[in-house]
Amino acid sequence: MDALIKKIGNRIKEIREREGLSQEDLAKRMKISRVAVSQIENGKRRICTEELIALSRIFNVSTDILLDLNKDIEVILEKSRKERPGEKQEIRISVPQRNIEKFKEVLLYILGKVGSKPNIGQTVLYKLLYFIDFNYYEKYEEQLIGATYLKNHHGPTPKEFIKIVKEMEGKDLVKIQDKYFKYPQTKYIPLKDPDLSKLNARELSVIDDVLSKLADMNAAQISEYSHNDVPWMTTEEEEVIDYESVFYRTTPYSVREYSEEREEEVI
Repeated sequence: MDALIKKIGNRIKEIREREGLSQEDLAKRMKISRVAVSQIENGKRRICTEELIALSRIFNVSTDILLDLNKDIEVILEKSRKERPGEKQEIRISVPQRNIEKFKEVLLYILGKVGSKPNIGQTVLYKLLYFIDFNYYEKYEEQLIGATYLKNHHGPTPKEFIKIVKEMEGKDLVKIQDKYFKYPQTKYIPLKDPDLSKLNARELSVIDDVLSKLADMNAAQISEYSHNDVPWMTTEEEEVIDYESVFYRTTPYSVREYSEEREEEVI
């Protein structure tokens, strides 16, 4: 049992470091002392159910991933892809350079437009990106960013986000830890304007439409809203959300006029 506790502690430390959090950061979010976090990671303190649930929410992963030491999801940015023998993984997400650049420009555009709003933290950004991607795909049957979204209890989560943002920190944006009301919040401040030459008119139109409809929602509101979208509803927990499921959307989520298309086909 002691060996298992130590393995779980190592697992928590691994994910914490991957997310770019210090022990002090994690302690504040869990509302425990830094010493307690250190003891958990060193296998000197058992983690209780409430703390496990808190970690699941902070890391945006299921408790299964925290407890299953052989299960993980890896994001590989193709321009710097390196194979490491013996590395454990379950889902490998390979991100082409084109998608990385589009992701960066869309994120900078969102931050420039609404990033200063007090409600726009990391959780809200996840959902804005999801609706931008899936609305564009439904409307034009083409990918805008083409990010990979997993279903978890907070709503759709783009798995590329953390790794790409880490690459942007310091030169394109700044990451800050803040509070929205009494809850911890991760915010991003842009250091530069987006390169609008990399975003065409219809891409900007879809982005602006999503921001005008959803950017005033807080994290709880937009998460709840995403839970009633067909792509999220029809996906198993922790599975990748299929873009094709967007064509089964219902009102008010659908952004395409299917009735008009059917009438044109009949004519």
